[in-house]
Amino acid sequence: MRRLRPYFKYLRTVRGPLVVAILSGLIYGASSGAGLPLLVQYVFPKIFTPANPPLPLSAVALIAAGIPLVFFLRALSGYLNGYFTQFAGVRILEALRLDYFRQLQVLPLSFVQGRQTGDLISRGLSDTQQLQFTLTLVANDGIKQPATLLSALIAIAVLAVTSQGVTLALICLAAVPLTVFPIRYVGRKVIKRAAQMQSQLGSVTSHFSENLSAAREVRAFCLEEREAGRFAAACRALITSQMKIVKYAQGLTPAIEVLSALGIAVTLVYAYGSGLKLESFVAVIVALYSSYEPIKKIGALNNELKRGTAALDRLEVVLHEPVTIADPVSPVRIGRLRGDLAFERVTFAYQPGEPVLRGVTIAIPAGTVCALVGPSGAGKTTFANLVPRFYEATAGRVTIDGYDVRAMRLADLRRNIALVSQEPVLFNDTIHANLLLGRADATRAEVEQAAHDAFAHDFISALPKGYDTIVGERGALVSGGQKQRIALARAFLRNAPILILDEATSALDGDSEAAIQAALKKLVVGKTVLIIAHRFSTIRDASKLLVFDRGEIIATGTHAELYASSPLYKSLYDRQSANA
Repeated sequence: MRRLRPYFKYLRTVRGPLVVAILSGLIYGASSGAGLPLLVQYVFPKIFTPANPPLPLSAVALIAAGIPLVFFLRALSGYLNGYFTQFAGVRILEALRLDYFRQLQVLPLSFVQGRQTGDLISRGLSDTQQLQFTLTLVANDGIKQPATLLSALIAIAVLAVTSQGVTLALICLAAVPLTVFPIRYVGRKVIKRAAQMQSQLGSVTSHFSENLSAAREVRAFCLEEREAGRFAAACRALITSQMKIVKYAQGLTPAIEVLSALGIAVTLVYAYGSGLKLESFVAVIVALYSSYEPIKKIGALNNELKRGTAALDRLEVVLHEPVTIADPVSPVRIGRLRGDLAFERVTFAYQPGEPVLRGVTIAIPAGTVCALVGPSGAGKTTFANLVPRFYEATAGRVTIDGYDVRAMRLADLRRNIALVSQEPVLFNDTIHANLLLGRADATRAEVEQAAHDAFAHDFISALPKGYDTIVGERGALVSGGQKQRIALARAFLRNAPILILDEATSALDGDSEAAIQAALKKLVVGKTVLIIAHRFSTIRDASKLLVFDRGEIIATGTHAELYASSPLYKSLYDRQSANA
C-alpha cells in the first residue's frame, strides 16, 4: 500500500464520488458483516419460538420486514459503492495516461528511440489500466472488505460472549490469523509472475506494432508464416505467465475456505459439548462465515496490489525518467532570430565513452546554405539535431546569434527552425491540418500559397476532397513524393530563418525533383540552411560544405575547393558519380 501512496494524488480530483463510495462501502460492510448474524440471533427466534399468546400476523410481518430492509440497504450501498468507484476509476485512468503521454512528449529522443514502440504503447495502455484497476480496487475493497470483516468479528465476539462466554469467542476467532499465511505466500509468488506477465504483454504489443509498420516488407519477402509463428510464440509466453498467476490466485480461495471450514468444525464440536442453543450456534456460524468472505477478498486485493506494483514498476521507467532537455529557469527573450550558427568545441555521445561528435568547432553565418557530407555514421544528422536541441551536447555549446540554445525556451528556439526529414511524417488528419503544423495561425490563402511554392497545390486540388482529404496514418493514403511535397509546403509556410533539410528531395521523381530544386532556391533565400546530403546532386547550390569523418569536421569549403583538397570528399563524389 505504501508503494502506491504517491499515486493517490489521482484520487483528489474525484474526492466527491470517492467519499460517497467509501461511505457506501462502510454501510455495505456493516450490513453484511453484522446485519445477517443479528437477524439470525434476534429476529428469527421471535418468529419461531413458541409464545403465549401467539404473535399476531401483523407483528410477524413487521418483524419480517427487517429482512428485506437489511438486504435493500446492503444492495443499495453495494451499488453506490461500485458505481462511484468505477466512475473514479475511469477518471484516474484518464489522468494517469495523460501524465504518461505528456512525459513521453518531453523526454529526449534518445530515450524514445532506444525502446520498442510496442512496449511503450503497452506501458501506456495495459499497465496504466492495471494500475487504475488496482487503485480502484484499493479504494473500493480497501474500505468495504475491512469494514465487513471488522463488523463480522464484532458480531462474533458479542454473540459468542452473550451466548457462552469468552472461550467460544476465542475458539471462533482462532482460525482467522491462520488465513494470513496463504495470503502472504501467494502474494510473494504473484509479484514475480506479474512482472513477467506485463513484460510479455509488452512483447506481444511490440510484435503487433512492428508487423503493422512493415506490412509491405512482410508481403514482399513472403514472411507471413514466419511472422505468425513469432507472434504465436510471444502469445504462448504471455499465456504461460498469465496461467502462473491464475494458478496461485485461484489457489488462495480454496486454501482460505479449508481453514474456514476447520474453524467452523472446531466451533461445532465445542458448541455441541457446551450445549449451545441452535439459534445462537447458527448466528455465530453465520457471523464466522461472514468474516471469512472478506478475508478471501482481502487476499485477492493483496494479489491485485502485487500486480499493480509490477505495472507501476514498468510505468515508472517512463514517469521517473529525468527530463534532461527542458526550458531554462530564466530563459532569454528572443523573437525572430537572424540564424548565425556556431558550434564551440561540441562533443556528443549517445552512449558514455562513445562520442559521435568530437570537439566540433564551426561558424555558419546567417544566410549560408551549408551542406553536410561524409560517410554514414560520420555525425552529420547528429550535428543538425543539436541545433533544435533534439539532443543535448555532452560538452561545449551550440549558439544562434550568440545565444546558447540551452538559454532559450524550447518553443522559441524551435519556432525559428523548419525541418524537412528524409521520411516525413503526416498525421491521420486532413492535408490542410497537416500543413497548419507549419504555422497554426496561417490563413487558407497562405496555406495554398505554400502548397503552390512546393508544387503540391495541383495534386492536392485533384484529390476528391482537396485540402480536406484525410491522408491516413503516417500519410499512408498519399504517395511518397506527395508526402514529401506536403512536408516541403509546411517548411514554406513556417518561413523560419533556419532550415534543416534531411535529403528532402529523395522521394521525388526526376521531374518533381527539378521543380522542387527550383522552389528550394526561393525558399533558402535569406535563410541559414543545413542540408544533410546523401546524394551530391542535392548540394550543387550550397555555398559551404562541411566534410564529416568519424565525428569530426575534417574539411570545409566549396565543391571545387574540396574536390581539389579533400581526398575523402573526392572519393565520395567520384564513387557516387560513377554509380549515377
